[in-house]
Amino acid sequence: MLRRTSLRTTRRASRVPLPADHAWAVVACGLAGSRWYVDAGPLVVRGLIDRLAGGAGRRWEVPDRPLLVRGDTVGFWRVWEVEEEPAGTRRLVLVADLRSPGRVTLTTTVAPDGPTGCRLEQEVRLDPDGIVGAAYLLADLPARETVAELVHRRVLRDVLQGR
Repeated sequence: MLRRTSLRTTRRASRVPLPADHAWAVVACGLAGSRWYVDAGPLVVRGLIDRLAGGAGRRWEVPDRPLLVRGDTVGFWRVWEVEEEPAGTRRLVLVADLRSPGRVTLTTTVAPDGPTGCRLEQEVRLDPDGIVGAAYLLADLPARETVAELVHRRVLRDVLQGR
């Protein structure tokens, strides 16, 4: 697993020994049931923290269709972008609707890597608002690292199990 961190972004990337189409079907799955972008442990905890802070937490159900589309709402996320590039790379961009001093974005990319494999990359980004957001940016870094690691492990597990 590749790990990269900057002040605003935390990235994880892994090679998966499955075709990109298979991985994408799991990453962007919109069917009802347990989904990594709603039920991964750190995201459940973050939803609870949001409720304690007066927010709504995890309030939106999965839409129950094969794939997510732009505009869907799932857990505490808004689906901002679902995109396929000419080379077969696909990207799912989720923006958190939480009490936070800034914008939190989770981008998951699936790219073909040879005939039977793919590369799955995730980036958590915090774009702070104001001085409180700048302070939060520094204080949140260890938590963001933990969230990125655990969410990436969960999506890898789901992809490998075909869920």
